[in-house]
Amino acid sequence: MRIATYNVNGVNGRLQVLLRWLALTEPDIVCLQELKAPDDRFPEAAINAAGYQAIWHGQKSWNGVAILARCGKPIERRRGLPGDPEDVHSRYLEAEIGELIVGCLYLPNGNPWPGPKFEYKLRWFERLTAHAKTLIGSGSPVVLAGDYNVMPTELDVYKPERWVDDALFRIEAREAYARLLKQGWTDAIRARHPGARIYTFWDYFRNAYARNAGLRIDHLLLSPDLAKRLKAAGVDGDVRGWEKTSDHAPTWIELGPAPKRSPRKTAVKKARKKTAAKR
Repeated sequence: MRIATYNVNGVNGRLQVLLRWLALTEPDIVCLQELKAPDDRFPEAAINAAGYQAIWHGQKSWNGVAILARCGKPIERRRGLPGDPEDVHSRYLEAEIGELIVGCLYLPNGNPWPGPKFEYKLRWFERLTAHAKTLIGSGSPVVLAGDYNVMPTELDVYKPERWVDDALFRIEAREAYARLLKQGWTDAIRARHPGARIYTFWDYFRNAYARNAGLRIDHLLLSPDLAKRLKAAGVDGDVRGWEKTSDHAPTWIELGPAPKRSPRKTAVKKARKKTAAKR
């Protein structure tokens, strides 16, 4: 199974790039960010024609997230993070797809630092961490995929010394990411490529892509049981070089099959459910 995350930077303006990439790589599940479109402008017909069903949480001109699947329509579990009913930004969407729980997120950029936007970023991170704790505690296989707007280490940015006061590399944001991982999540790219400089974003300015002056800010975090099934992870960096493309590149993982449960364990589990239902 291949799961990907892709900040499309405008789903309608980059639709042909998205469809071309879907046709070439055929991921099973895709998390999209920065749709920059209200709900009624999401290109559902084109996505369906490409072989995918989708749910989405749009917003005019800004933000917006979507989850695509080839194996049936994702079953929505949640839109928006808990913890702040006044936060109406379209930044989080969660669904069940078969055995998996998939969380698609677009964490706030937070610039400029210091200031209210950075404080909002940290508050949003705290809410994500609190919700992630409930997910990892559920025992279900979970992937949290998206644009985290954080470079976790110096290995994830081409010139660390130039980014020390940027919201994406501030120590507070990096520590927040580290606290999230301590719950038991695995950063899939770093797990498969522990010492490599791998980037997922290249700015449009200063010829950044040609110079490989990139950042790694798009991440797929796996719950412990999914981490055991991780076979491969990478970035489709060539997509960043296509015409009229996003400034992000698709980032993906490949998972092996779920381990088969023994008939005895399955029978015991069913028996316990029946006993609990009678109480």
